[in-house]
Amino acid sequence: MGEILKVSNVEKYYGNKGSLTKALDKVSFSVNEGEFTGIMGSSGSGKTTLLNCVSTIDSVTTGKIVIRDRDITAMKSRDLAKFRREELGFMFQEYNLLDTLTGFENIILPLTISGEGHKTAIEKVHMVAQRLEIEEIIDKYPYEMSGGQRQRIAAARAIITNPALILADEPTGALDSKSARMLMECLENLNKSMRATILMVTHDAFTASYCHRILFIKDGKIFNELVRGSDSRKVFFSKIIDVVTLLGGDASNVL
Repeated sequence: MGEILKVSNVEKYYGNKGSLTKALDKVSFSVNEGEFTGIMGSSGSGKTTLLNCVSTIDSVTTGKIVIRDRDITAMKSRDLAKFRREELGFMFQEYNLLDTLTGFENIILPLTISGEGHKTAIEKVHMVAQRLEIEEIIDKYPYEMSGGQRQRIAAARAIITNPALILADEPTGALDSKSARMLMECLENLNKSMRATILMVTHDAFTASYCHRILFIKDGKIFNELVRGSDSRKVFFSKIIDVVTLLGGDASNVL
């Protein structure tokens, strides 16, 4: 497996000399192709800041982030926009779908922007819709869908361009437990069947238990790393809860 993401000694400061806040403190890790990696930490730990830096939404203060052998911390804004469009897929807690477009139109939009041929683009949409079991709803508008359905449309849009890395920010945060389980099973299937590389921020231990590996962040630093290995999801879930407790969090807040 090749290395898709390498984060090296990343630091992120906010504020000015009079009032500096260090959000990330010498964070280093890597993600290989086909990995499903989770990032966990309490509110204010730096996990969302880290995801924002990897996603090019925010810039690092010092350090380096390399995605598919390209140093995004050294790229100019125009190159970053192109790179983001071609190499990154995004999933957000609030879906970020366009309400005036159907599910099909939301999914195909990235391909249209990139200049994909219409026939090929349609074929790709139907293939992804089949994998995510959303064929029956892609002609509906977002307001006609449940939260879980909207999030699966968002997942389809995220992977339609076959990005190097899918970045998910609390993807189950707005879903009920049944919808969350369905979404995570879909992401797990995408990871296995399409070797999709996923980096996901979550506060939820159930959601995190679908990952291969969890990085725990505390006070802007990587505090611990947990690898699932051959563990069942139930066993991995219990280990996640143990680390959350060790971090000083309330386990009831991540269930």
